[in-house]
Amino acid sequence: MNELSTDAAHSTRPDLTSVSLGPRSIYRSYGKRWLDLALLILAAPIVIPLVGLLAVLIALDGSSPFFVQDRIGEKGHRFRMFKLRTMVPDAEQALAHVLQNDATLRQEWNRHQKLARDPRVTWIGAILRRASLDELPQLINVALGDMSLVGPRPMLVEQQALYPGKSYFRLRPGVTGNWQISDRHQSAFADRAQFDDVYSRTISLKMDLKILLATVGVVMRATGR
Repeated sequence: MNELSTDAAHSTRPDLTSVSLGPRSIYRSYGKRWLDLALLILAAPIVIPLVGLLAVLIALDGSSPFFVQDRIGEKGHRFRMFKLRTMVPDAEQALAHVLQNDATLRQEWNRHQKLARDPRVTWIGAILRRASLDELPQLINVALGDMSLVGPRPMLVEQQALYPGKSYFRLRPGVTGNWQISDRHQSAFADRAQFDDVYSRTISLKMDLKILLATVGVVMRATGR
């Protein structure tokens, strides 16, 4: 995910009052949250020291090791999402300059909402992205209840107009999900709606465990950007 905002969309947000939550199974209503908390407790002894070490390395350039950005959550709720910083300071301002001076990169950004070879990514940021380690602080958002371990990837506030569906707004955004374990780097941003529709219809303990296990494989292959 990118640490930036986009000027690609300025239309009004979707009518969230008409978003149906769909069938509320016991797992969807309660079990999913219990699974999140149980796995967080198990992971904490490993994740907390690791994030601390990575934060020290990132902060060697003199700037904050963490990146905080507004994202849209369930029912359109806005929340602050945490990440380890992978870009140079003032990356959002640098994006405008990059896109203004390179039509090819601007076309890529408008389609995917990210750049495969983003010139703003630092050397350590590139390592963190390939291993998806920059996403670890999002476990704080899971603990706070803004996110789940599995769900749609949290979108930027200004990306709502680019999203052609409503399934995203029925769910808590996830640290991982259907899109992350698929052809995420080849698909357009709007294609995420199809992945979210499938997940919303098939959500279950079995599905979440399957996605979590598949995520381990994706991380091991270091395919992140």
